[in-house]
Amino acid sequence: MENSTHFKVFRLAAYGDIGQLKYFYFAVVTVLYFVIILANSFLIGVICIERSLHEPMYLFICALFVNQLYGSTGLFPALMFYLLSDTRDISLLYCCLQIYVLYTYSLTEFSNLAVMSYDRYIAICYPLEYNNIMTPKIICGLILLPWVYSFFINAIIISLTLRLQFCGNVLDRVYCDNYSVVMLACSNTILNNISGLAGALLTFSCTTFPTIYSYVRILQICLKSSKETKQKAFNTCTPHIASLLNFFFGCLFVIVQGRYDAAHLPPILRTILFVYFLESQKAFNTCAPHLISFINFSAATLFSLIYNRHNTATRE
Repeated sequence: MENSTHFKVFRLAAYGDIGQLKYFYFAVVTVLYFVIILANSFLIGVICIERSLHEPMYLFICALFVNQLYGSTGLFPALMFYLLSDTRDISLLYCCLQIYVLYTYSLTEFSNLAVMSYDRYIAICYPLEYNNIMTPKIICGLILLPWVYSFFINAIIISLTLRLQFCGNVLDRVYCDNYSVVMLACSNTILNNISGLAGALLTFSCTTFPTIYSYVRILQICLKSSKETKQKAFNTCTPHIASLLNFFFGCLFVIVQGRYDAAHLPPILRTILFVYFLESQKAFNTCAPHLISFINFSAATLFSLIYNRHNTATRE
């Protein structure tokens, strides 16, 4: 007989019964969350205050920092709540809201990295025309485009998910993801499958191919250039490539674990895998990819401030 019960509340089963370890996991997640918030807020503040950093490259990096704040706020507070709470239930609407925030964060991040690769491509391959190409209007458009695109695409995906009827309510996850939710549906999901595939192909073609082309052209230019030009290109491109690789492997892990049935694993091990890999990857995506940029422009800013103060004191 077909199950006629349609659920509007899901249960996040991956937390399991972790006993007193929940306080340890809560502390780890809380520390990671505050590190991400403080690090990104500090870097945004430095870019906003220091006028020498009001350049396209740093504005695009600033957009990444803002997106990290957005994505982290959509995930970490919920994790902290469920780690300490006795309930594991989450409503359909809140689940879809969490999916929307996480998916828009991911798509915006990936699109921003593609924009950054284009910026480096213009700066290195067409240095004399850079200012004419990267006008303030173009820069604003390139900053806003990833947000508009990700909000629009994911609004379609979530609207298709909300129309479904669900005959199951157990999600073997510590957070909601669209694939797991759709798999619980007892209604027709062909539109969800088509829209998901179309969105993935469109995103891949609009971001990955331009990114690969940009860095291939940059590499070709660098091989023909002087040692100083090669070093400059390396210093500016390394943070972008690191961001891209870290984010790619983070998304790859989320996709793989989203399609792997971990129900047979012990609850403690399941929680460690979900929380550790998800949160450490997210923190690493926030801190490590931008570490080179942070060191470079923070050192330059500090040196500039010290130098200016020294000159002022000398004149006085």
